[in-house]
Amino acid sequence: MIKAAVIGVGYWGPNIVRNMSASPDIDILYCSDLQQERLDYINGLYPAIKTSTNFKEIISKPEIDLIAVCTPVYTHFEIAKEALLAGKHVFLEKPMTSTAAQAEELINIAEQKNLKIFVDHTFIFTGAVKKIKEVITSGELGDLYYFDSVRVNLGLFQHDINVIWDLAPHDISIMHYLLGSYPESVTATGADHLGNGLEDIAYMTVYYPNNLLAHIHTNWMSPVKIRQTLIAGKKKMAVWDDNHPSEKVRIYDKGIEVVQSKDQIYKTLIQYRTGDMYCPKLDGTEALKDEMANIAYSIESDIKPLVDGHAGWMVVKILEAAQESIKARGKEVKV
Repeated sequence: MIKAAVIGVGYWGPNIVRNMSASPDIDILYCSDLQQERLDYINGLYPAIKTSTNFKEIISKPEIDLIAVCTPVYTHFEIAKEALLAGKHVFLEKPMTSTAAQAEELINIAEQKNLKIFVDHTFIFTGAVKKIKEVITSGELGDLYYFDSVRVNLGLFQHDINVIWDLAPHDISIMHYLLGSYPESVTATGADHLGNGLEDIAYMTVYYPNNLLAHIHTNWMSPVKIRQTLIAGKKKMAVWDDNHPSEKVRIYDKGIEVVQSKDQIYKTLIQYRTGDMYCPKLDGTEALKDEMANIAYSIESDIKPLVDGHAGWMVVKILEAAQESIKARGKEVKV
C-alpha cells in the first residue's frame, strides 16, 4: 500500500484524511497541523494516525511515499518542494502554488526525481464533469462556441487570497479539462468593497483559438448561491446546475443556423432550432474517492494522473493573468 501523510487538517484536510483512510490502496500514517486541537480532532476519529505539529519531521519519515498538502496557498511551494526533494510524491490542494514560476519549479524537480505531482481539482472527478467530457468528446455538442460559468454565494471571505484565487480555480480547471485547448489571453475586472486589497467580486474572460470564448463570474457578495455552467456547441448545448438535487446535467438540442437570404436587404438569416432535452445518468461515486483511486493507480502503474502538475500550472497561469488584468482595469493579458 501507498504510505501517506496529510499536512494541514483545518478546513479541507479532514476530507482528504477520510478518503485516504477509506482507500484500499492508501495507508495514511501521519497528520500534521500547527493547531493541536485540529490534531486532537483527527485522533478522535482515527486513533491509529500519528500526529505532529512539525511537518518537517513527517516529511523526513523514510516510510512515507505521498505527502498531501492542505495548507494555505502561500505555504504550498515551500512544503511541496521539501517533500519532493525528500523523494515523496506530492498532492496539492488548489490552487497549486501562488505563482506559475513556483509551479514550474516543482514540476521540474518532480520530473528530475521521477516523482508525481497531483493537484486537487476535485470537480474533474465528479460524475457531472465526466459525463460532459464524454458528451463533448463524442462530438454530440459539435464545435464549441463558449463556456460560461457562475460561482457565487455570500462568503466565505478569505484573509489571504481574493475571490478569483479562492473560487475560480474550480471553474478554470473544469474549463481547461473540458475545452482541451491552450488559451491565448485573459481579461478580468473586479472590485474590493471591504478595502482590504482583496477583490470580493470578479469577472474573467478567457480567449481561445477559433473564436471560442470562456467567461467566469465569481462573487462572495451574492444573496443566493449559484453553481451553474453553460457550454454551447454548434449542434447542442449543455447546462450543469450543481445545486440541482437530481437533474444536474441537461443536454439541449437547441441552437442556431445561418442561412442565406434571397432578400437583397438581408445577406443572412438566423434560423433557430429547438429539439428535445434529456438528462444523462451520472456516476454517483464521491469525487474524492475517484481522485484517490486515480492517485494510487498513477503511482502504482507509473502513469500520468488525470490531474498532474501541468494542469495545476495552467490554472495558476490563468489566475496570474487575470490578477494582472484586474489591476490594469481589464487590460488584455497574454497567457
